[in-house]
Amino acid sequence: MPPILVDSHCHLDFPDFEGELPDVVARAKAAGVARMVTICTRLRQEPQVRAIAEAHDEVFFAAGTHPMSVDKEPMATVEQLCEIAAHPKMVGIGETGLDYHYTAESMAVQQESLRLHIEAARRTGLPLIIHSRDADDDMARILAEEHAAGAYSCVMHCFSSSEALGRAALDLGFYLSMSGIAAFPKSTALREIFAAAPLDRILVETDSPYLAPPPHRGKRNEPAYTALTAVKGAEAFGISVDEFAAATTANFDRLFAKAAAWTAAHGSEAAE
Repeated sequence: MPPILVDSHCHLDFPDFEGELPDVVARAKAAGVARMVTICTRLRQEPQVRAIAEAHDEVFFAAGTHPMSVDKEPMATVEQLCEIAAHPKMVGIGETGLDYHYTAESMAVQQESLRLHIEAARRTGLPLIIHSRDADDDMARILAEEHAAGAYSCVMHCFSSSEALGRAALDLGFYLSMSGIAAFPKSTALREIFAAAPLDRILVETDSPYLAPPPHRGKRNEPAYTALTAVKGAEAFGISVDEFAAATTANFDRLFAKAAAWTAAHGSEAAE
């Protein structure tokens, strides 16, 4: 039996998976990926994302407005996010964050949106899911300012930023999530950032359909490939894949406590 893993961040509603979801979920389970969190990046698409979670015991969902879309979408409200969070399988707020790589012109509205999502995370008790690219200083500042104003939990999804931002997040009690980027041959420095972090603050994800790890790099990613990134994660920490899987799954259950509670209460195959 493969070790039990969780894909803490994927996008199963994207057209890349259209008509294939049962097979995608089945391949994930066969690879040991017992649960997945599919992420809504535009709130108008939340009903479709929610429906995927409702259709599959193994799938949970999160909802928010992606920073690259925030200037093109209606601004999310705290009340709207809290209302969606009442759903039993809605387990995280986001993804939200800052992206100055392609969309620096909207940095002000991105920051406003990020702070609204943080307030929703506070009120609901659900973890914040952060996307950060080329915005390290502003991201570290806002996360710290908001945490000082009221605690919340958070994961830095698909973490590939600087050691300084990683340390800032860890110092606030947050988590770092390892994607297929960490498995790329030239990602030695990134693997070193992860290896220097406490093992009990690490998650693993695909961000599928993007960022497939080798040997699938450049092709469509899918939740089953979480297992390939886990191999590289285990190597970085100098532990077995079983140990890495057990640790990251326990970390997921601690951070995404609502998902863990749902699994326990429903006795689904995801608990096996």
